Amino acid sequence: MAAHDPSKQGLLGSTSTEHHADYSSDSDANVNNTPEYPTRRQRQQRKRRTQLTNRTPSFQPLPTRKSWLARRSRCCLIFAAFGLILFVILLVGGGLGYKAVLQEPPYGLSPPWYPSPKGGIAGTWYESYQKAAKLVSKMTLAEKVNITTGVGWQMGLAVGTTAPAIHVGFPALQLQDGPLGIRNADNITAFPAGITVGATWNRQLMYARGKAHAIEARAKGVNAILGPCVGPLGRMPAGGRNWEGFGSDPYLQGIAGAETIKGIQSEGVMATVKHFIANEQEHFRQPWEWGLPNAISSNVDDRAMHELYAWPFGDAVKAGVASVMCSYNMVNNSYACGNSKLLNGILKDELGFQGFVMSDWLAQRAGVSTTLAGLDMTMPGDGLRWANGQSLWGKELSRAVLNGSVPVERMDDMATRVVAAWYQMGQDDEEKWPRDKGPNFSSWTREKMGVMSPGSPTEQEEVVVNQFVDVQANHSVIARQVAAEGTVLLKNEGAVLPLTREGVRKRQNTNTTSDKLKIGIFGEDAGPIPGGPNSCKDRGCNQGTLGSGWGSGAVEFPYLVTPIEALRKQFDSSKVELHEYLSNQFPASASEKAVVQDLDLCLVLVNADAGEGFTAWENVRGDRPDLFLQKNGDLLIQQVAAKCGGGFSDVVVVIHAVGPVVMERWVDLPQVKAVLFANLPGEESGNALVDVLFGHVNPSGHLPFTIGKSLQDYGPGGQVLYLPNGVVPQQDFTEGLYVDYRWFDKHDITPRFEFGFGLSYTSFELGNATVKTVRPKSALPFPRLDPLVEPPTYPTDIPPVEDVLWPKEGIRKLEKYIYPYLSADEAHSAVSARQDGKKYPYPDGYDTPQPLSQAGGDEGGNPDLWQVKAKVTVDVRNTGKVAGAVVPQLYLSYPESGSAVSNQTLDFPVRVLRGFDKVYLEPGESRQVEFNLTRRDLSYWDVGVQNWVMVMEGQYTFHVGLSSRDLPVDVRW
Repeated sequence: MAAHDPSKQGLLGSTSTEHHADYSSDSDANVNNTPEYPTRRQRQQRKRRTQLTNRTPSFQPLPTRKSWLARRSRCCLIFAAFGLILFVILLVGGGLGYKAVLQEPPYGLSPPWYPSPKGGIAGTWYESYQKAAKLVSKMTLAEKVNITTGVGWQMGLAVGTTAPAIHVGFPALQLQDGPLGIRNADNITAFPAGITVGATWNRQLMYARGKAHAIEARAKGVNAILGPCVGPLGRMPAGGRNWEGFGSDPYLQGIAGAETIKGIQSEGVMATVKHFIANEQEHFRQPWEWGLPNAISSNVDDRAMHELYAWPFGDAVKAGVASVMCSYNMVNNSYACGNSKLLNGILKDELGFQGFVMSDWLAQRAGVSTTLAGLDMTMPGDGLRWANGQSLWGKELSRAVLNGSVPVERMDDMATRVVAAWYQMGQDDEEKWPRDKGPNFSSWTREKMGVMSPGSPTEQEEVVVNQFVDVQANHSVIARQVAAEGTVLLKNEGAVLPLTREGVRKRQNTNTTSDKLKIGIFGEDAGPIPGGPNSCKDRGCNQGTLGSGWGSGAVEFPYLVTPIEALRKQFDSSKVELHEYLSNQFPASASEKAVVQDLDLCLVLVNADAGEGFTAWENVRGDRPDLFLQKNGDLLIQQVAAKCGGGFSDVVVVIHAVGPVVMERWVDLPQVKAVLFANLPGEESGNALVDVLFGHVNPSGHLPFTIGKSLQDYGPGGQVLYLPNGVVPQQDFTEGLYVDYRWFDKHDITPRFEFGFGLSYTSFELGNATVKTVRPKSALPFPRLDPLVEPPTYPTDIPPVEDVLWPKEGIRKLEKYIYPYLSADEAHSAVSARQDGKKYPYPDGYDTPQPLSQAGGDEGGNPDLWQVKAKVTVDVRNTGKVAGAVVPQLYLSYPESGSAVSNQTLDFPVRVLRGFDKVYLEPGESRQVEFNLTRRDLSYWDVGVQNWVMVMEGQYTFHVGLSSRDLPVDVRW
């Protein structure tokens, strides 16, 4: 995103401002110049002035005993209050100085982009928009508000519910987390996490997992899945929610996200890609969750925004995603869900998004301004506080339309986008989607009986809320395959792996008289979770084996196969003597130490956990504090290596983790022969691990991130901001394009294991690379064409007050439930305000329509961006003795002599991922792999011309190999 001055290349929005959020809840004050909330400094100054005004005289009578006691009590109270204030300052400021805590930057440094583009310009959505516009034209204003406003937290059975438009037959929509299964539901599949899916590098599996997920969602009565997740991108390796996404590269994230969306929507379920955008850490992600009144601001430059953070969302839009969820954080000091440049400019204009923009839960921080900025649905409906029933929309949106604050056309476009997505998914088919049925499960209780709106204190009739419908089918097969293919073999010296049912050959110096091979299993991660796999709410603890991170992206495990269960079954008990130490404390008794000294092989299972910021476990509050193994894992590996078989036996390390872990304390120990990185495997954890350990599945996973030798290796941009640097924490993305392997390459830092790395039990050879020009090079894409179809036209007349008045009968008011209705006095007051000419203070730039982007024009952007320009082929051969799958990867290096179309200095990463495939080969078998490179793949974002540009001077280099640093084949174009 660029400022209005195209020559500026600094942080996005450095030259213009966007109007401050209207925190007034959009009452009649919306048509007045409502003042912003005073800053903390202003409040302190006001308080100080009041204290000075009310100061008592210098001379006072001598106190009596009673007055002296009263004054002493007051002194104690004042002292206690002062201590409390000091504590809060230290808490909020993280120990920073008084001045730093009070500093608050100007709000809204992201440039304005108005008006919000209308949906309906894509031919692929034409029929759905025609139907939707017709249906919306029959709705009352109250019904339009109903379908765009959630009914409130815990006011329906799903985590998010809209109210229906009853008179036209449009149902309440049921929205449910999450990225790896149906949250808070019974009898569902707990799939492997997104990061495990990314590690498979298998497009077919990405699609299959999404499809299976949607089959279960539809059978549970869910209209929209709140996933997949492609943001956070993984800028910071310790980020708490990185595991919900697919890896730390925009291309990999984009492909995995798009395939998942296609799989989900093939079953008629809406996918919701999230979180838009630059929500890269959990600390300070939203107001008050961390004690601060404001969320963190991710300050991102225009080029990095397009080439990194928005890139996978472009793939999602191209795949036809129904919904996009905007994030909690600010971007360039404007909240993402009220940032017109992001929502109107980039998402709806440049990327041509045709569905609806949904807020994350309580990510909406204002009313009218978010409507104008492009937000289409607010969730869960409550406004600035959880579960208080006070919405920034609901009846306030009805009022804002009546008083003229929100244009009628914008209201109709919001509603039409929601209805069009419903038609696009075929959810008007009543055989598949019965209108009179909601979810057959409750997110709030496991009991069969309950109330429909448990968040309301109003007394309600108990009904059946959980029908316990089993929707798992055979999806455990897909879950197991994803978990196995997402396991990465990092080290295998001496071909210790694969194991056999009899174990491995006994070490030569054994003195045992037993015929059995002695194998030790160490580590809490090998065993069960005390109290069961769901004993910690939202999986918010690290106990036993790690199958998932925690938070809203986690699910209830129907079961969790632990590694020790699967290993017990796999080893032949007549040939193997298994010794289990399912703790991270090394055996302490003399007898146990003697057994360890006599072991032939040791397996150590360790982990590292993280999750969403609303839950903390020990010293992990969302984001990890470091990249080390947790619960003494590093020391356990060192102790086992030193003592297993007297220090002479082989050690195999298995890691379950939410992201990279630093291994320098033990990875080079001579006893550590093999390392498996199993990511987050879901319900089939133990079975999938055994598949790889014993060679039933030849490992084919590759790292979706870089494993460095230290956290500092990832550079300044890789560090989580753990302490606030102001009342609005500022996080400057000064590294630009250089995240993960791009940073390592730029600064010539040797990683422990590079991005894309992964070993196999066989070997592969690549060669005979060729490149073919499909379409000639040209600097710019074709000029933007007029849309093939026109968006619907909407009336501009403000509807009558009768549209939003409380029904005279047929409705029972529930406390805290969010309704669209106004009283007669409220409605007529809004009309009077409009008639009196009181004007809502529209954001700066609102009256200056922005020119349409030349990068836009259709779903995914200008259609020319998706045209194949070059085709690279390479031969791949299995040179080993066993069958296996290989993942050839293509990386692009831009021409070094290239010059920009605009007057700017070009800087390119050493190489960027632009293609991959997964091919299964028998021993000796060869196959030709083809990579199609589009204009977008070959372009960079030019800040000056505000378009994707190909470099015309010099040659592109295409590198093909098995990781970002193992690239034996290259060809120039």
